[in-house]
Amino acid sequence: MLILFDDYPVHQTAEPLSYMASSERNMYARYWYNGYDFDGDFYIGVAFAAYPNREVMDGAVSIVRKDGTQHSFRASRRLRGDRTELYAGPLRHEIVEPMRTVRVTVEKNDTGFTCDLTFHANSVAHEEPADHMKQGVRTVAQMKRFSQFGRWEGWIEVDGKRQEINPATTYGTKDRSWGWRWTGESEKGISRDIPEQFFWLWAPIHWQDRCTHWGQHEYADSKRWKEFAQIFKTYPIGSDFNVLDEGDVEPALCADHRLEFARGSRLISRAEIDTVYRDGRKETFVLEPLLRYHMYGTGYNHPEWGHGFYKGEEAYTLESWDINRIDVNAPQFMHVQQVVRATCGDQVGVGALEQYIVGPHQRYGLKGFLDPT
Repeated sequence: MLILFDDYPVHQTAEPLSYMASSERNMYARYWYNGYDFDGDFYIGVAFAAYPNREVMDGAVSIVRKDGTQHSFRASRRLRGDRTELYAGPLRHEIVEPMRTVRVTVEKNDTGFTCDLTFHANSVAHEEPADHMKQGVRTVAQMKRFSQFGRWEGWIEVDGKRQEINPATTYGTKDRSWGWRWTGESEKGISRDIPEQFFWLWAPIHWQDRCTHWGQHEYADSKRWKEFAQIFKTYPIGSDFNVLDEGDVEPALCADHRLEFARGSRLISRAEIDTVYRDGRKETFVLEPLLRYHMYGTGYNHPEWGHGFYKGEEAYTLESWDINRIDVNAPQFMHVQQVVRATCGDQVGVGALEQYIVGPHQRYGLKGFLDPT
């Protein structure tokens, strides 16, 4: 099963590119993006992925506004070998220029959801440490990711109500990952779907003259199994820069955090995170939420439209809800990103604070799997 890219010298096995080197059913390659208004008026989430050994390609575009309405358009199709054809139903993901410009569109369809969005990178693409996670004796996650900062422009329209996306005030992050981890319908036998304990914090922040990147995984005793922090040089949109220049990224230490939670939930209501630089200097970023987005909108923990679920030859749907009327302690809604106002001394920025906190965590007095604070 040849594809056009087989004409390039990029093979890593003796098979055509349509065939994966591994038969691991959860192999995937995903694009994921967030975007948010500086004042927290809206947040957009975009996902697009291929699951070759499941023969699925799917994606989603989701928006939440300050009034609490969250709309999520999802699409899926059967993948028949050529992973370079990036579409599912009326959803298109176009790599206009690799690691620089991406266009995401949803063509007119009977759900009333359409969009035309363009992501413009304004930083280099940076490789993160690999994820490696076991449950019992099985490796359930082995993946690699690069991250990149940028701006969005375009529009999203839902039932005739259009949200204009202005690149002067709409910031975002690109997350490109591949490997394998939990995807698709549940397996029979011993469940490997949800870890018994997970403590994940991620905070990409846009400042006036730079972007900062901070993230970490912790066990219940606060020991970390992954952590990273960097400072990215940024460029004006449309300028010419080398998107692979590692000299534009300064490594730092992902240091301590101090979290406050909304009463009766695990939602973070305020956070302080520390970054320590190579010269010993420390900066503390204070993060205060402006708007909440549930990752359920782009397929995380969704019972019917989860990542890599087989929906037949082609399917798409629109789902809408009010984030002010849902149970924030329900398992499917525990994974969130919040648009945050970031401050550091007299510096003011905007970013996202992602959290997925289930199971115990001794430092913050969390017990059980979902028990609220």
